[in-house]
Amino acid sequence: MTQDDLVWRIAGGSGDGIDSTSRNFAKALMRAGLHVFTHRHYPSRIRGGHTYVEVRASDEPVRSRGDGYNVLLALGDSFARSTEDEAYYGNEKLKPLAENLDELREGGIVIYDEGMLDEDDVADLDLETRAEENDWHLYPTDLRGIAREHGRDVMRNTAGVGVTAALLGIDPSYFETLMGESMDGDILDANLDVLSDAYEQTQEWEFTHDLEVPDGETEGEQALLNGSQGIAYGAIDEGCRFIAGYPMTPWTEVFSIMSKHLPKVGGIAEQVEDEIAAAALALGASHTGAKAMSGSSGGGFSLMSEPLGLAEMSETPVVLLEAQRAGPSTGMPTKPEQSDLEHVLYTSQGDSTRVVFAPANAEECYEQTRRAFEVAYEYQLPAIIMYDQKLEGELRNVPVEFFDRETHPDPGTILSEDEIAEAAHHASGTFARFKRDAEKGISPRSVPGQKGGRHLTSGNETNEWGHICEDPENRKDQVDRRFSKFEHIAEDLAGDESLVTRHGPADADYGVITWGSQQGTVFEAVDRLNADGQSVAALGVSQIKPFPAPEIEAFIEGVDEVVVVEMNASGQFKGLVQKELGAYGEKLSSLLKYNGNPFEPREIVEAVENTAAGDRDAPDDATTFVPATGD
Repeated sequence: MTQDDLVWRIAGGSGDGIDSTSRNFAKALMRAGLHVFTHRHYPSRIRGGHTYVEVRASDEPVRSRGDGYNVLLALGDSFARSTEDEAYYGNEKLKPLAENLDELREGGIVIYDEGMLDEDDVADLDLETRAEENDWHLYPTDLRGIAREHGRDVMRNTAGVGVTAALLGIDPSYFETLMGESMDGDILDANLDVLSDAYEQTQEWEFTHDLEVPDGETEGEQALLNGSQGIAYGAIDEGCRFIAGYPMTPWTEVFSIMSKHLPKVGGIAEQVEDEIAAAALALGASHTGAKAMSGSSGGGFSLMSEPLGLAEMSETPVVLLEAQRAGPSTGMPTKPEQSDLEHVLYTSQGDSTRVVFAPANAEECYEQTRRAFEVAYEYQLPAIIMYDQKLEGELRNVPVEFFDRETHPDPGTILSEDEIAEAAHHASGTFARFKRDAEKGISPRSVPGQKGGRHLTSGNETNEWGHICEDPENRKDQVDRRFSKFEHIAEDLAGDESLVTRHGPADADYGVITWGSQQGTVFEAVDRLNADGQSVAALGVSQIKPFPAPEIEAFIEGVDEVVVVEMNASGQFKGLVQKELGAYGEKLSSLLKYNGNPFEPREIVEAVENTAAGDRDAPDDATTFVPATGD
């Protein structure tokens, strides 16, 4: 984080409006001309439990959360459990203040609700002493009192925004406009009164800080969206008209967005009893000619293994989402992790034929979802999109013109009835659905109801007509044909810079490789390293299968040492690189993080600096460094 950044953290309890308030704060700063990026942290509870959201704003594009933050708005947790001395969870009401101070930067601002937080509890934090040591600027305010005067306690987050706006010089009209867009009547009037009162009271104070919002001006109209929205809008624009699912954090948001918007374009969304049914329904819809998708988080995706295998054997195109979270089992349902890579690559029995993407940001979520449908319906196989709670929880501004592109409802390689009439048929009239010598491995496809397209489809190995066949020659030919698709898919994907993205100097001494959602953080760290005189380049990989071996091998060959950055304990992507390339164990180190929080840029900076200095220690207790073999 540079001195030109503002990172505002709002903390409270789940149910206190932290997410909606932070979203509006980010949107207001975006409309003021700034680039914004949010980071969300929340517990696995419906109400109560410490939660916070960071909003980072800059006059330059931002791709990552910052290193710590510089403004804290602590509301207290209004849904806290018992505060008795023996309470297992401690004083939850105080946690939004107590548990955020360690990451507050020197010279930062603390606004806390003295109407909510008990004076004795705050005294136990020794806040005044810590503030003096760190040059923090304390602004205790009776936010609850202001809210009660004009409305209800729940409006204290609005009061907090008013105080923040006054302290940082933000025009309150941005917030007034946003409120008018989302509410009306007495509720709107009360919130406007709370905002105005808090703003005006704060303006009368003597400010002791020098923090302010940077000035900026973005080009063109901007939209604020996260990875889930990128996936959903990409799917709709690419012609998806059916989705089936069962709720599970963090996949639920994509399912909810699709369920809301699909009926508007003539599509169907079905919530079913479990994830097996969800994937099976998506296959059924695709079998009849619709572009279809389903998905879940790790535990639910485990149940999709059987339908996934059926899609591969029956060559039924479908797009599946796998929203990673910290596991195994229930694990930490609302915390990000990248520990499902091997699960997604290898789940279901047999030699798999699937394509896997792992987008890095909201834009890539949109583009690669469209790419996933394109590949799945061209090559008649399942395509899987891996993302995580980090992408689901982070909002960033994206130019609206980015989405100004053609929709693509075409259902892929389905023959017309005239083409079917000219295709191969058995003497009985059965259509040759699974031709052993099909060009590019893509067999001619018909859908139920087409004249002359009758054939059998099952999970068994079959002959060309779809009849069960265990003949050794047929089995080898069919497997070889299905696998031959990957050569052509790899050719189609080659050169797509959104799938394998290089960042930094072409002749760097050191390299950093990452995959999926950590890309923006790695790229920011690389920029800092080069600005400080290091010679470092990065490679962000979103194409997982087929594995982009030429690009990754060329990158590794071009540097002296490589640090692979990922959010898991076992170095799964590093292991995939070594498996696919069969080399470089002595050149690849791992920087791992699996405590429920994504990387901060400084952790990557310090790890690379340590590597360059021959130090193989992790930068802090939150991360683990695994040296290359032989180090």
